Amino acid sequence: MEWPVGEPEPVKYYLCDLPKSTSLRPLVAAARGRWRVEQDYQQMKEELGLDHFEGRSWTGWHHHVTMVMLAHLFLRLEQRRRSNKSTLDTAANAA
Repeated sequence: MEWPVGEPEPVKYYLCDLPKSTSLRPLVAAARGRWRVEQDYQQMKEELGLDHFEGRSWTGWHHHVTMVMLAHLFLRLEQRRRSNKSTLDTAANAA
């Protein structure tokens, strides 16, 4: 349940079947994971052409989606590499 401070009642509810021993951090990560998936899907549609396939075969559609997902993976890895590099550059400049 998500109940922000100052709200008279909860604003969101989540249902899960994880063990009772699961800590709060993994539960919140799972509940908030949907936002990342929606952002990735939107990026694949708008920037990588996920919705541009006009073929008629399952094989063609499958190849198209696979290539879009590979392009998306490449972009994510580049973002991570660049953010790690800028962190290292900042640390090196401070020393």
